[in-house]
Amino acid sequence: MLELRPACEHCAAALPPASADARICSFECTFCAHCADTLLQQVCPNCGGNLVPRPIRPAQDWNGRGNSLQHHPAPSQAKHRPADLAAHAELLRRLAGRPPGAR
Repeated sequence: MLELRPACEHCAAALPPASADARICSFECTFCAHCADTLLQQVCPNCGGNLVPRPIRPAQDWNGRGNSLQHHPAPSQAKHRPADLAAHAELLRRLAGRPPGAR
């Protein structure tokens, strides 16, 4: 189950569970849309994977199966580890032209 981390790892912008601005990689590294689009160019600085919109977990249990924030709340502990933009530029250079499936 996704952690739904509460903030951008780079700039610490708030990303509540219903935020459409959250972007994640397959390891759940979490960034805001602004950082993902502009600084990181949709490439995770931690693993080199692609960043995609994070799904939104329903706030209430619509079907009685316990699949909601009511039963599976998002954590409150943020991971703030700003990307080293110089190292990320080198990573982008090495990955240039490689689609996510070929990384």
